[in-house]
Amino acid sequence: MARYIGSKSKIARKFGEPIFGPDKYLERKNYPPGQHGMDKKRKKTSEYGIQLKEKVKVKYLYGVLERQFRKAFETASRSKGVTGEVLLQILESRLDNTVYRLGIAPTRAAARQLVSHRHITVNGHVVNIPSYQLKPGDIVGVREKSKSLEVIVNSVSSNRMAKVPWLEWDDAQMAGKFMSLPQRSDIPENINEQLIVELYSK
Repeated sequence: MARYIGSKSKIARKFGEPIFGPDKYLERKNYPPGQHGMDKKRKKTSEYGIQLKEKVKVKYLYGVLERQFRKAFETASRSKGVTGEVLLQILESRLDNTVYRLGIAPTRAAARQLVSHRHITVNGHVVNIPSYQLKPGDIVGVREKSKSLEVIVNSVSSNRMAKVPWLEWDDAQMAGKFMSLPQRSDIPENINEQLIVELYSK
């Protein structure tokens, strides 16, 4: 199985937070799924379990598989800077994530599909690799003949996402600029990257 296509609310309830965006079902049932979900006497999670849970959460959040995630971590560990922060910068620099952050797609999964189906360009050239790593100065846009696609038009027109400081959007061109690598303090998701570093350091 390449991608998780099951219930997103079930996964959000497992982690106790709306990792896929606002979730009314999670608000009503803010406890783990399953018949023992409300059991207050559940066994205490080990240190390893906490670390593993954080890694799995981030993989679901960014929609990456284990091999991709490990490769990103290995790249981060060889780079200058704090490994956990560099890891998040690598994940945030992915093309599919940037398409989502710019509001071209309503979800990361939808963004990945738009990229794979050749609707997205980088510096004027079509790129169909969701994991493509952007560099500061790159321009991410919508392919000319794809600008009238309903999913893109609806997403751009109803985009209520909080703007992030490392991206700049141009409505007229329907394109955005990847200004710089994000600072850790600017990434809005609730992630404890140090737990992931500790997990891989075992």
